[in-house]
Amino acid sequence: MAGLTCTKLTLFTVAGVAIQVVGLSLFVFGFFPVKPTLPGHSGPESFRAPTCNSIRNESERDLPPHQLRSLYKELSGIPPAFDRLILMVVDGLPAEFVLGKDGKPPSKNLMEAMPYTQSLLANGMAIGYHARAAPPTVTMPRLKAMVSGAIGGFLDVALNFNTQAMVDDNLLGQFFKIGWKMVMLGDETWLKLFPGLFMRHDGVGSFFVKDTVQVDQNVSRHLGHELSRDDWDFLILHYLGLDHVGHIGGRNSALMAPKLTEMDEVVKMIHMTNLLNAKNDQGQTLLVVVSDHGMTESGNHGGSSYEETDSLALFIGLKNGLSDYLSSTHNIVYQVDIAPTLAVLLGVPIPKNNVGVLIPEIFGYLTDDQQLKALELNSWQLLRLLQAQIPGLSCRNHPCDGSGGDQESRITKCYGSIERMCCCLYMNAAFLHKSWMSKEVSRSSSGKDYTSTVAAYYEFLRTANEWLSHRATAKPVSLLTLGIAAMLLSCVILLGLLFHLYKEVYTREKQCLFDLESIMQTWYLDETFVLGVILILIISMGSSSLVEEEQYIWHFMASTLHLLLLRKAIHSVHSFCKEQNKRSGLQMSSICVLLSSGRILRGWHQGGVNWTNLPDISKWLEQAGSDNVKSVQLVACLLVITLSLYVLFLFGSNRNIVLVIGSSFLMSGLLVLQHIIKHQDGMFASSSYSATTLVQIIYAILGVSTFGTIISVPWLVPFSISETCLSHDVSAPSEVQYKAVLVKLRESLFVTGWAYISCWCLLQLLLQQTINSMPILLLLVQTLASMLYFSYSGLHHKQWVEVSAFYFLGMAGHFALGNSNSLATVDVAGAFIGISSHSTVLSGILMFIITYASPMLFTLSMVMYISVKDTSYFVSPSDADSRELKMMIGFPCLVPLALNSILLIAYTIMLLLMRNHLFIWSVFSPKYIYVCTTTVCVYIGVSVVAATVTYTNFVLGLRNKMLYKLSHQQ
Repeated sequence: MAGLTCTKLTLFTVAGVAIQVVGLSLFVFGFFPVKPTLPGHSGPESFRAPTCNSIRNESERDLPPHQLRSLYKELSGIPPAFDRLILMVVDGLPAEFVLGKDGKPPSKNLMEAMPYTQSLLANGMAIGYHARAAPPTVTMPRLKAMVSGAIGGFLDVALNFNTQAMVDDNLLGQFFKIGWKMVMLGDETWLKLFPGLFMRHDGVGSFFVKDTVQVDQNVSRHLGHELSRDDWDFLILHYLGLDHVGHIGGRNSALMAPKLTEMDEVVKMIHMTNLLNAKNDQGQTLLVVVSDHGMTESGNHGGSSYEETDSLALFIGLKNGLSDYLSSTHNIVYQVDIAPTLAVLLGVPIPKNNVGVLIPEIFGYLTDDQQLKALELNSWQLLRLLQAQIPGLSCRNHPCDGSGGDQESRITKCYGSIERMCCCLYMNAAFLHKSWMSKEVSRSSSGKDYTSTVAAYYEFLRTANEWLSHRATAKPVSLLTLGIAAMLLSCVILLGLLFHLYKEVYTREKQCLFDLESIMQTWYLDETFVLGVILILIISMGSSSLVEEEQYIWHFMASTLHLLLLRKAIHSVHSFCKEQNKRSGLQMSSICVLLSSGRILRGWHQGGVNWTNLPDISKWLEQAGSDNVKSVQLVACLLVITLSLYVLFLFGSNRNIVLVIGSSFLMSGLLVLQHIIKHQDGMFASSSYSATTLVQIIYAILGVSTFGTIISVPWLVPFSISETCLSHDVSAPSEVQYKAVLVKLRESLFVTGWAYISCWCLLQLLLQQTINSMPILLLLVQTLASMLYFSYSGLHHKQWVEVSAFYFLGMAGHFALGNSNSLATVDVAGAFIGISSHSTVLSGILMFIITYASPMLFTLSMVMYISVKDTSYFVSPSDADSRELKMMIGFPCLVPLALNSILLIAYTIMLLLMRNHLFIWSVFSPKYIYVCTTTVCVYIGVSVVAATVTYTNFVLGLRNKMLYKLSHQQ
């Protein structure tokens, strides 16, 4: 790379990024494949013991629905307990709202919000469970878990926004085969998962979280009519309003109690109707009230915290009542246990890929032999799944079918590999079951034998469940290795380009200043610190606790680096003239502003995962009342508008340009202010038509203003013919020729860069939570203070250190806005501001904009940084035209790409090493999703910066040539 021209630099950079994208794609699709499942659906064979060479009787599968139902009843030996099923899903309802927590009942206001449900629990007419949900705690994979008993792949969190039809074995498919008629009211996710199975349905969109009223009324308006009909067997009700209330206002929202009361009224209506139908001999109906996941204090979900995984499973209408309130409310099961339990209760085969275990209390009405039969059916199903997923678990090595052998003659102690352990536990349970069955005369008095048999079955079931639930999916090592190799090659290319550019600039610096060594005698400290920080980040990736609390590292890095810069500014005061001392004073003031604003940002949100309950500024403001939050928001908005206009008017080259651009952004700012005053009350945001229209107008004005500025400013910056002639005058000094065009380039980039910054901050004031308005102002202040400091730095700092400082500020600000490495902190509510109906693409873009507000702000600010940073001394005047552009955009674009590349490849390797870690899916995998999206953020930001500078330089060069030709024609 001896002759690294601007074109070569661009080509090598694009090639490095392309290779990185390919490598990242290979790794992601290799590490996060869809979990393997058994094809087909369970049939009559599921009621028979698994054998080595079992032959499926296809004729039995082709029986008409009513005959198949009779066959299932005959083969199972367990009569179906209910004729109809109502599954009521209350999206986002934490189980502790209904059942309490840690042996304590719910708070008084929650108890009073659901009086009828609490009376059912108190009278033993309902049994409630804390049903632990597996991460990711989003709707689609959790619904799959409840109806199939299977735990999906981790990337189901992405598929949640684009639901596809479910092809795996599930309860709805089994019900459909025996002729059940099904009706669905509520979340349209059910319609996407099970197209064509419902004879009637009324689906509503699940992602438009601003709607907390109509979304539930659309369900309840049909309920009375459906309960009065007898032409259905399975009714699904999926209420979304409570989840939406949580997203908007959190767990403690003022709308939470009324929404719980609304759900309680639905339970009361269904239960009273069922009692009436039972008295009229219209059959037994089971009501199961479940939630797909819980929610954090802020109302979000997606992660693996207790609050998010604490979902509800409430069975109402069972034949066995429980008089003890505690025993009916504080049981803990897994969400996947719902599927096999409902399958046995309703007389259909357990789905093939189920990993759940029967809930014991539900089957108290059955006789002892029927309960053991139910456990045996569950064991056979899990044994088949184990045989399919463990190659060593074969009939030749272990007679797991229970067909005889020496191993059946006694109970053995189980140890060793998973194959031996599972087979041994199953054999013990089968032996005890067979022994109990042989004692027909004394069976009624053999309670101890019965208890031992039940315990043996549950020991096998829980062992199989635990292994299958936590089983690491087999990963194609060759594909992962190829992906890592590609990312490593990309990292080497980007670092090579950065080193080559650094070497070229450093050589030029030595030639420029004779007293370079006296100026740079302390440069090693800040550079070494930046490199040390990267090493700290890489090491921290191996600790789950440090991954969860990553914000501490970024805040430490940003503040410590600024302290080092302050030290250097103080040192320069004693080394230079009075004019330089004045600049050093401005620099020290800028650093003090950066440090103080950074400390406020650090204390604004108690981020991370483990310490979110500790006090912080945002909690203090919210406790002080919504009026105070609103006042802070209004002040922040006014200051952002004022600061943006003030900095813009510092550009004095052409007042007309500034006036037009300033007016457009002032109009946008005033509209944002109007939206805050009229349509936000500090806690909830209105989804009215007027609010949506106003936001859409703001989007349009901001977009037109920003893009109009980018396109027009290079054409409108005044270019005098004298300057043009001077830049082409051979007799003029080369420095003068060069600087004539360079000044216009910097003027254009200054206006364009500040347009980017102003637009982004106004957009964030519109989209972010109200409590985050002041942090947005502080991030803007940090951007301005950094520009002021580095515009006077000259050669005091290496430019890659300065760009690294921007990168550190961006990441520290990311966590200061309340983000973390848990998916639960993604702000879903803000992603629907200004959208009248759900759009996956638009809401996804807004969600990305909200989440990466800070990193993108500091990346976009590179345009303005280029305009204020004097790099002319990097280039000799003789080759200024060919090399100035490279020097301008080289470090601002390469440093973010290189830093991100180092962190990406390091965490990718760390993720591979941690693939069998206990927290691989709950901590390390969510962090990797953030790493990947941060990479996308860097790609977008760097592309915008490079494109803007290139376009501006091209237009100004073209105008210069056109004016030169025009002057010669005259």
